[in-house]
Amino acid sequence: MSASGGESGVLTVIPLTGGSGERGVAPSLTGGAGERGVAPAPHPAMGSRVRGAMLVLVLLIVGGSTSLLLLLVPPTSTTRDFYSHAATDIRGRRVDLEAYRGSVSLVVNVASECGYTQAHYGALQKLYRELGPTHFKVLAFPCNQFGAQEPGSNSEVEAFARHTQGASFPLFAKSLVLGANAEPALRFLFDALGQEPRWNFWKFLVDADGRPVGAWGPDTPVEDLRPAIVGLVRDVILKRRAEEL
Repeated sequence: MSASGGESGVLTVIPLTGGSGERGVAPSLTGGAGERGVAPAPHPAMGSRVRGAMLVLVLLIVGGSTSLLLLLVPPTSTTRDFYSHAATDIRGRRVDLEAYRGSVSLVVNVASECGYTQAHYGALQKLYRELGPTHFKVLAFPCNQFGAQEPGSNSEVEAFARHTQGASFPLFAKSLVLGANAEPALRFLFDALGQEPRWNFWKFLVDADGRPVGAWGPDTPVEDLRPAIVGLVRDVILKRRAEEL
């Protein structure tokens, strides 16, 4: 049996017969001309949605949820450079390292009571005086993790560096360079170069765009790095001159 009304859009019930002979009913809409039991043609947009759903289902079956995420979530870049970080300076002020972009930087984990202290501070200051501060920076990060050779407070470290060693380059607050709580800017350098300090006065060279160039331990004299630094500084100067033309 079927039930219907006489106007367009009235619900029609048509008989269904299952494989076992049992009867059932399914709803169907009549057409505008009074035809019964005929479903309207699907809208084109509905077909697109169905195909999209089928594609997602296939991805789930074949590639798993990872494939689905790659399809639905646009890729984002997580690449960062050294100058995109921030750090706290020796007086407790937060400094965006972006301020040093465009300059070559030599990043060093320093200590006041190390056997390498005297030679390194003197050589670092000499290099900074000759090549800096416009195109070259020495960025010093005191650390007490190696032989407990930087035990003083930040103010004591600053007094030693400024007055005893005559350092005029930027000094940052005492930092951790090893472990889960390592200074993020330093951690970036270590991970990028595949090396982390094993003692005081490791030196990490960073180009003007914040890309790590190389790493050297305390046994390498600062003066040995001069050719590499001079080459990068020369590139910065030439680039700036070209931009001014």
